[in-house]
Amino acid sequence: MPPTFRWAIPFFTLLLCAARAGSEPPAPAPEEPEVPRAILVTQRELTAQLQIFLDQKLFSPGMIDGNPGRFVSEALKRWQRANGFPETGVLDESVPLHTIHPVYTFHKIAEYELRFVGELPTKPSEQAKKKRLPYSSYTEFLAERYHCSIEFLQRLNAKVKFSTLKTGDEVRVPNVEPFKIEDAPETGNYPERPEFAARRIVVDRRRTILEVYDGEKLIASAPIAPGSPAHPTPPGKWRVVGVASMPTFRWDKGVLERGVRTDVFHMLPAGPNNPVGVAWIGLSKAGIGIHGTNNPYSIGNWASHGCMRTANWDIARISKMVTRNVAVEIR
Repeated sequence: MPPTFRWAIPFFTLLLCAARAGSEPPAPAPEEPEVPRAILVTQRELTAQLQIFLDQKLFSPGMIDGNPGRFVSEALKRWQRANGFPETGVLDESVPLHTIHPVYTFHKIAEYELRFVGELPTKPSEQAKKKRLPYSSYTEFLAERYHCSIEFLQRLNAKVKFSTLKTGDEVRVPNVEPFKIEDAPETGNYPERPEFAARRIVVDRRRTILEVYDGEKLIASAPIAPGSPAHPTPPGKWRVVGVASMPTFRWDKGVLERGVRTDVFHMLPAGPNNPVGVAWIGLSKAGIGIHGTNNPYSIGNWASHGCMRTANWDIARISKMVTRNVAVEIR
């Protein structure tokens, strides 16, 4: 259910006073302090600000798009729980939106970023011939970097023609910690982090939400796409067996359609448009993991074959918050 917004906007009444009758001039009015003009905001602007706030606090609302929805409410509930407030999912005075300043910032296009954009074939057989699976456009690169939908990015920059952007141009973007794909480690496992031994992951399949705890303290959450009815995400208690950056993917039509491994497959290279995204958290349940995606619009839907996928910017953060042997409970 979308959150109910409580937003008090001051209105001022202008009092008109008649001049006194008679020849005596009226007494000069005392000077009054200047009152700042009220700023009226739309629900879309307010929702975007709340989404940016939650994202900054590691309670991901999913794709920033200015649209109120279930994931905004779920993220707000978890932020409220983590901070000792009633878990209502309602925006009220306890949420310090004023701390988000500025709400938007600017990204200056750098020459090196263009190496992450390139031709992206649609067929797995052609993708397997590539050295990497890049972003298909610079717009896709920017939207993922700043955790937002392409449509929202274009609304923020209504006068910008993205197809003609060049080095040095600036684009308005949400003020979130950017997902810097250039900082992602090359294909391989993350080092173990013993200091994370007390952490755990809890996955709620019905609400399609993943939570990260440090002991009993909730420290982060993100929306996911769980397995489908035909290939459900298995409930139970498991453990993380490894965390890998920039994984490759064995594309096997038999596995994807029938859950049967065949000898006809394609090994797809790493990259942001790899089907499992930019990171893989393997579980002690064989073949099951938590991973990124090449389609952030699929989050929240049954889109996986038993695994749990989340947006690349979310899996990039989560993969740095856990380590081998961390407990995972799937409910």
